[in-house]
Amino acid sequence: MSHRALVPFATNPTCRPGRSFVRLLILVVLGVGGSGRLGADEAAKPAAAPAANSSASCLECHSDETLTMKRLGRKVSLYVDEKIGAKSVHSSLECIDCHEGFDGDSTPHRKPMAPVDCASCHEASGKKSHAFHPRLALDPRPVGDDTNCTSCHGTHAVAPAKGKKSVFTDGPLTDLCGRCHTDARDHFMASAHGHALAAKQASAPDCLTCHRVPVVANAQAAPSVEQKRAQTKQCEACHVGRENVADRAVRGTKFVGSFDQSVHGAALLAGKAESANCVDCHGAHEMNRAMAASAKVNKLRVAETCAKCHEKPAAEFAGSAHAAALKRGNTDSAACTDCHGEHDIRKHTDPASPVSAKNVAQQVCANCHASLKLTQKYRLPTQSFSSFADSYHGLADRGGSVEVVNCASCHSSHAIKSQKDPTSTINPANLAQTCGQCHPGANKRFAVGKVHVSPEAAKGDDGNTPILYLISTLYVILIVAVIGGMFLHNALDFLKKTRRKLAIQKGLIEPEHVEHRLYLRLTVHERIQHAVLMISFTALVVTGFALRYPEAWWVVAIRNLTVRGFEWRGWIHRGAGVVMLLAGLWHFAYLAFTARGRQLFLDLLPRWRDVTDPIAVMKYNLGLAPTKPAFGRFCYIEKAEYWAMMWGTFLMGVTGAILWFDNTSIGLLSKLGFDISRTVHFYEAILATLAIIVWHFYFVIFNPDVYPMNLGWLTGRMSEEEMLEEHPAELARLKAEEAAKTLPAPPPPDKPAV
Repeated sequence: MSHRALVPFATNPTCRPGRSFVRLLILVVLGVGGSGRLGADEAAKPAAAPAANSSASCLECHSDETLTMKRLGRKVSLYVDEKIGAKSVHSSLECIDCHEGFDGDSTPHRKPMAPVDCASCHEASGKKSHAFHPRLALDPRPVGDDTNCTSCHGTHAVAPAKGKKSVFTDGPLTDLCGRCHTDARDHFMASAHGHALAAKQASAPDCLTCHRVPVVANAQAAPSVEQKRAQTKQCEACHVGRENVADRAVRGTKFVGSFDQSVHGAALLAGKAESANCVDCHGAHEMNRAMAASAKVNKLRVAETCAKCHEKPAAEFAGSAHAAALKRGNTDSAACTDCHGEHDIRKHTDPASPVSAKNVAQQVCANCHASLKLTQKYRLPTQSFSSFADSYHGLADRGGSVEVVNCASCHSSHAIKSQKDPTSTINPANLAQTCGQCHPGANKRFAVGKVHVSPEAAKGDDGNTPILYLISTLYVILIVAVIGGMFLHNALDFLKKTRRKLAIQKGLIEPEHVEHRLYLRLTVHERIQHAVLMISFTALVVTGFALRYPEAWWVVAIRNLTVRGFEWRGWIHRGAGVVMLLAGLWHFAYLAFTARGRQLFLDLLPRWRDVTDPIAVMKYNLGLAPTKPAFGRFCYIEKAEYWAMMWGTFLMGVTGAILWFDNTSIGLLSKLGFDISRTVHFYEAILATLAIIVWHFYFVIFNPDVYPMNLGWLTGRMSEEEMLEEHPAELARLKAEEAAKTLPAPPPPDKPAV
């Protein structure tokens, strides 16, 4: 202990009562010892003593560096450096301005001793500018480091609160706060904010950047909704409001600003304090970029962060294939934010949410499972998404179905597992139960055949089923051959007839002149049948291809007319199919129970000349024959179209019924049988549609002899000129019948003479 350590204050020779008398005694002694200078000293006046209780008076003792005392068993220095005090913001004050009630001539100076009360001058500071230490605003003020001004501002070396000399500026502030808040300081210095501050970035925040407002909850209570809103507002003040900070975000200002429209932001605005805000996800002092391994929102850790609130989904996710890959360090695997988003997280019932029923397949699952790079890298099935997108479920999703099956309907939302996992919803043993959620009565035959299939997938490709590939390949060959042959046939016919018309215009050919007469081609009954067939077929084509090609411009235009466009499309398609089948039955009855119908059937039966006539027509169109065959009531053109229509109606009716009543058909025919029907239905529709456009439309619309239209389907009649060109043999037959009717009856034979 110092020889000047405080014993009871009266025994301290430096600071004891009666110190003025001691000074006087010293002067007297000096006077006696210096008799030669007595006259001068008498002339000189003694130096004035410091005023009582002035700062100078206090420093007579407290400027001694060895001045100490014991407090609670430890030695405490009472030394005050006058130079430091002179530089203090309080340099103009006297000691007793802070040490109120102190008397320097008394020992102790005050009884009882009382701490300095800064609030005597700074009364409003605790309430207005010290939100980071909220207990300063309490009355009475509790005792503690957070309510002791000297813990931050110091004792005598009180620096300005603002300006370059302030201890609350730049780096020193983190050291100052870190004296008490050690963990917070360490976390902050390791954070993105701390790194920016250490690098002296102009936009870097320090402690007071955030803590000037009441953003800290009571240690014994959960944060209030007001505090959470204040925290969010504080973060957005920089990350949205300041361009030099907001622009540092990889995805820009809107990326952070979208939080207010998220399910979390909306909940906070609605007063729900349990909703997550910036601090809940990113942390407070330990905030870091997602790429940092220690960040709470790092891809390998974000599930743990979300689990603080979403325990059940997190538990399901923990057992998923995605979580297993993440545990192995595979950052390509999906985490919570890959599916739900980051700041703009919305409820799954929100139509704008990427995980809503209508969006999850296209906007979430497709990002990885339609990626050629990822599927090849991890040897994932390459056809999974495309086969789903082309399935009825996927087409319904793309087509805007209100009630739609998506990837999560079968694979589940969070507990997504390999089909080899016995607990997986898509394990073959569990498929009946999974399918049964939407298909009541689903049985084991639902699992017979691949779920993700592509008729076009070749052998060895994902989604390949040999029978489907064979059917699709045969149909493609058939379509190319038939439609290609029709196009070639019609092109030659068009050129021949165009050249003939030009020759007639030039006078090179003299057309045969015929009288103006009309001949019955279709009765009213037959025209009504044709109209019903035409309307139902057109409706089937439009609504059928609207399902198959949902993003086509004309489909989007129709779909935009109503939000229930997909449902209306389905009912119109099924209704048109029923009408076409009923029209077919009607036509069968007409053929069976009417004389004209029976004759129609006989005239439409194929004959050998229907094989030879196309060859003869081809020769004529190529200039290899001078004339073309003389056709009767129906030629090979109409017969081919009629019997193709009859076969197509039957085939489309059967496969359409299988697709319509899917629960029953899959239960009986298996999933593979259903897929076969769907493949046939699709390709047959293409063949029929192209045949109508290329074959039928040509002969009734674009044929140079009838353009712009053969009016027979409206009037039921053809002119004699048209009959002569298209059906000369039939015209000759009709004329012969007419002539036979006009000839006089032969006279009866004479009676033999008796």
